[in-house]
Amino acid sequence: MKEIVLVGGGGHCRSCIDLIEQTGEYVIAGIIDLPPKLGKRVLGYPVIGTDDDIPRLAGEYSAFLVTAGQIRSPDLRRRLFSLITEAGAGCEAIVSPHAHVSRHARIGAGSVVLHGAIVNAGAVVGRNTIINSRALVEHDAAIGDHCHVATGALINGGVKIGDNTFWGSGSVAREYIRVGEACVIGANIFVRQDVPAKTILR
Repeated sequence: MKEIVLVGGGGHCRSCIDLIEQTGEYVIAGIIDLPPKLGKRVLGYPVIGTDDDIPRLAGEYSAFLVTAGQIRSPDLRRRLFSLITEAGAGCEAIVSPHAHVSRHARIGAGSVVLHGAIVNAGAVVGRNTIINSRALVEHDAAIGDHCHVATGALINGGVKIGDNTFWGSGSVAREYIRVGEACVIGANIFVRQDVPAKTILR
């Protein structure tokens, strides 16, 4: 099995550890986190370095995954993704065996599709994006890079969501709307019309 290094040791990391264990395709070599966490463990896996160690570890391991979470700002996940790719390592796309991703859909590098999620035919998910537990990305929808579609969200057919956008838990997008880059959509909102870039809806 391929060894993988996880970058970020918080709550989302725990979800990703469970996801990776369920796939049976990887061995988790360790976790990169903040300096005070060095030597500690997350669900039994050691913290083996900090962000500064990414170039060195990229020479030892070829597979990485950004496991820092994203609630409002994508900046941390974007920065970590860039550090990994600039160091010459790859970011894995990982799909839960308890999710459904159509063979006619595409999942970008570094993205994760968590338990119970559905990505239907013709859908495209960009790079370094989280499709969280029980979220739906319907047919022909497109989710940009560095996005987070949170738990139980419903993205209906043909919807386009721009890069760096957060889509909150339980929120629903009406079919074929367009959502601009760097938006924040709060929880349990029904979005019926196009949303301009950098809009915050709560």
